[in-house]
Amino acid sequence: MSIYQHYRPDEKEFIDQSLGWIDLVKRNYSPKLTDFLDPRQQQILTAILGNDPEAGLEFFGGGDQAERKRALLYPDYLTPQLSDFQLALYEVVYPSKFVTLDHRQVLGSLMSLGLKREKFGDILIAKHQVQFAASEEIGDYIRANLNKIGQASVTVKRIPLEKIAAEAESWIEQTCTVSSLRLDAVLSTILNISRQKSQALIAGGKVKLNFKQTESVTEDCCEGDILSVRGYGRCKVFSIEGKTKKDKWRINIGKKK
Repeated sequence: MSIYQHYRPDEKEFIDQSLGWIDLVKRNYSPKLTDFLDPRQQQILTAILGNDPEAGLEFFGGGDQAERKRALLYPDYLTPQLSDFQLALYEVVYPSKFVTLDHRQVLGSLMSLGLKREKFGDILIAKHQVQFAASEEIGDYIRANLNKIGQASVTVKRIPLEKIAAEAESWIEQTCTVSSLRLDAVLSTILNISRQKSQALIAGGKVKLNFKQTESVTEDCCEGDILSVRGYGRCKVFSIEGKTKKDKWRINIGKKK
């Protein structure tokens, strides 16, 4: 039985990478620290490692509520410390009385520096506070080069991890039935829009499945999937409860507040 049959075809590359990390830790008897992983990647890595007695796994993204996290795979002799994650927290200093910054602007400015998305974690915006987590190795580069976000001049300073801003994740949960687990059908039900409109959103590149843009309307949704739809927000498939007597799927979903 192939391990790949349990995952989507586009996840094969990450599965191979995960298997390589695990083998490296066990073969060299030394830890392996990854870049920031999204929740789906964390889920895959955890499942692949399983209860392997030769290797442990921990995640850390800067705070208890972090979504994107670095993974530390380690041999059984090691007791991980926070310093092993080589993660830093940065705060953006900007004229908050006159300017409002949003997630999209901060993300765009970081990406425009030539950084890969995997090198930094969550972007936190709480009232006038703007923070982000990043790998320690790119800290000097960020502080030297990130001097503008949108039209605002900014500076970046490193702050202690304990000063991370709290962004409480809140979902509006509901149980519903769908004719199939296809992405277009699930989106149509969750967003209360027509099947045709959900297909147009997907075809138009406005839908991300587990943080990756998809244009496949026929892809099936699975438990734990996170759907991001431009203009509608984020949804999550918490569980798939099985079929009803009318041969429809009963699913438990949530919409982020």
